[in-house]
Amino acid sequence: MPELPDIVVYVEHLERRIVGRALRKVLLANPFVLRTVDPPIGDAAGREVTGVRRLGKRIVLALSGERFLVIHLMIAGRLRWRDAGGKAPGKIALASFEFDRGTLFLTEAGSKRRASLHYVAGEAALAALDPGGVDVFAIDAVAFAQRLAQGNHTIKRALTDPRLFSGIGNSYSDEILHRARLSPFALGAKLAPADAERLYEATKQVLAEWTTRLRDDAAEAFPEKVTAFHDAMAVHGRYGKPCPVCGAPVQRIVYAENEANYCARCQTGGKVLADRALSRLLHDSWPKDIDQLL
Repeated sequence: MPELPDIVVYVEHLERRIVGRALRKVLLANPFVLRTVDPPIGDAAGREVTGVRRLGKRIVLALSGERFLVIHLMIAGRLRWRDAGGKAPGKIALASFEFDRGTLFLTEAGSKRRASLHYVAGEAALAALDPGGVDVFAIDAVAFAQRLAQGNHTIKRALTDPRLFSGIGNSYSDEILHRARLSPFALGAKLAPADAERLYEATKQVLAEWTTRLRDDAAEAFPEKVTAFHDAMAVHGRYGKPCPVCGAPVQRIVYAENEANYCARCQTGGKVLADRALSRLLHDSWPKDIDQLL
């Protein structure tokens, strides 16, 4: 799922292409992508794009008359730009937004349709779509620690909770926790002040570094190849590969449709965290520490 660094780069590219230009029309290839009915989507036609902004993991196209198109890419949704006369992306397109210079397409791979489009009127209606998470760049370490401590949650869950923090998901939370040398399943409410401050700094560093990296990668072209996995990541999507810090094989815990990737030596004192399914299956054969796997 595109997260803060990806969304920021999307926003920057869209600003350069569509701000100050009129949206000619919106076409829905899949009617179920639109989750609102009032105002009708046809009302967007002819309105000027006055700005583009990020709302958590959503992208907001602000239109004249206080109208807002809110795009949530979810897991497999992506944005694609085609200059006027360019070839459309085909069957994966869910919606298109036509301008004089070109067309912005909302696409989604796979059979599950989770990406969504909302069209709302007024700042209050837009605010209602905001889950309430704060931007970590807008708070200090104390406020960050207070948010971590809300509820009896692990720090992995807290970081990815959109009601607590804005724009952080599965991918970058793995990278943040590795940078901070903390177990993904440490409890936020019991985190030592020094650990909480280290996590705060790691969060800002990782998000800023990856925003810069993705911005540089997409300097010349619209960022269509957005992915949760990057070769330069330390642990996310690198199960079994060596940790870039200590060389131990990266470990993984899979749950629901997500996973936590971590280095046992760097983050958990060498302990291999129990995977619910595998640890139950292996019982006493489940490795207690990383050295048993080497």
